[in-house]
Amino acid sequence: MILRNAYTGDITPEMAGKEVTLAGWVHETRDLGGIFFLVLRDRKGFAQVTLFRKTTDPVLLNTVKAVSRESVVQVKGLVKTEAKAPGGYEIVPIDVKVLAPAEVPLPMDPTGKVDCELDTRLDVRYIDIRRPCALAVFEIESAVLQSLRDHFYKNGLTETFTPKIVAAATEGGTDLFPISYFEREAFLNQSPQLYKQMLMAAGMDRVFEIGPIFRAEEHDTRRHLNEAISVDVEVSFADENDVMSLLEWAVAGAYSYVKENCSKQLKAIGLDLQVPKTPFRRVTYTEALELASGAGRKSMNWGDDLDTETERFLGEKIGEHYFLTEWPSSIKPYYTLPYSDHPEVCRGFDLMHPRMELASGAQRVHDYNLLVERIKSKGLQPAGFEFYLKAFRYGMPSHAGWGLGLSRLVMTMLNLDNIRDAVLFPRDRRRLVP
Repeated sequence: MILRNAYTGDITPEMAGKEVTLAGWVHETRDLGGIFFLVLRDRKGFAQVTLFRKTTDPVLLNTVKAVSRESVVQVKGLVKTEAKAPGGYEIVPIDVKVLAPAEVPLPMDPTGKVDCELDTRLDVRYIDIRRPCALAVFEIESAVLQSLRDHFYKNGLTETFTPKIVAAATEGGTDLFPISYFEREAFLNQSPQLYKQMLMAAGMDRVFEIGPIFRAEEHDTRRHLNEAISVDVEVSFADENDVMSLLEWAVAGAYSYVKENCSKQLKAIGLDLQVPKTPFRRVTYTEALELASGAGRKSMNWGDDLDTETERFLGEKIGEHYFLTEWPSSIKPYYTLPYSDHPEVCRGFDLMHPRMELASGAQRVHDYNLLVERIKSKGLQPAGFEFYLKAFRYGMPSHAGWGLGLSRLVMTMLNLDNIRDAVLFPRDRRRLVP
């Protein structure tokens, strides 16, 4: 049995007279007396189904008039040219079947005509995503992922998958979700960082991973989540400049790919996407402090982490994607390599959008003794990282890498107000279900 042989977006006015079978949701209905309209929606668009009261079979007409909005229907009919209809055509139905009726009233309006609070939308996400502007976000996210993977494969990277249940924290600290692993305590992984570095010792040379990470941070903001998708890269025999170049071309390439291949989705969102120029500007941490203090703002001491207000100011001042480089070693994680001639500064970097941080990376410490020293300097116990440290005893090449937040990339690309709109089922401090 064929339930559908075409999507609405596949039909053109030139197909006039041909019979097609569509399936989707009842977006809306309109009764104009002599004519009754049903607008069918599928993931590729809309189709106007037109029933003329005088010529349509009464049983068919009554079936269509009785169907509730958002019910799932199958429509078999003839294509007819109609300039005023969506796509320039309409369907004159031969048969309409109700495959799954929708209850009344709906918990929200998927046409977008009635505004709805974010929490309400997330509670019924399966209906919220029926809105073309919401669906477009995730179709664009899929395109971003395709572009990133193509970029990595073209640059000789191997895709890998590392554990999400771990025995120790990636960076120390308490921002961990503990779980019961049989008779032992374990944690959901904060990052694939330690495993990526171990793969450098394994000789895999150039790897990437796209997968979930978990942070038990209590932030409840528009840009923080407790479960996120991270895009991670690690490259052997490379420094921070090598992987910054890989990152900026990956990000700019994703913008270009979306602009070229997602015109319908961008239109649904109402966005004229601008591709960022490369190479991205490099701004050192010290230069950032000078920029911030030079505007008459409250000065910060060298060695302080940049707060949200300062990041926002710098974003407005610079106005484009940029890298923050040469951070104080005291701020960055233990695996970030300090400069040998001035070890108070490290080879770490952050990729910044004017609105927020998108990615963080560095050239890593690859010397065993220095790594142990750095772990101790952070108040951590090397014994807790023995599974990781062993990989540095038997020939670890120099290496560098980064982690990029997928949802933040999509959020900033599409100028979304809240990161939850860039995640299918977001997990935050208050939301576990759905």
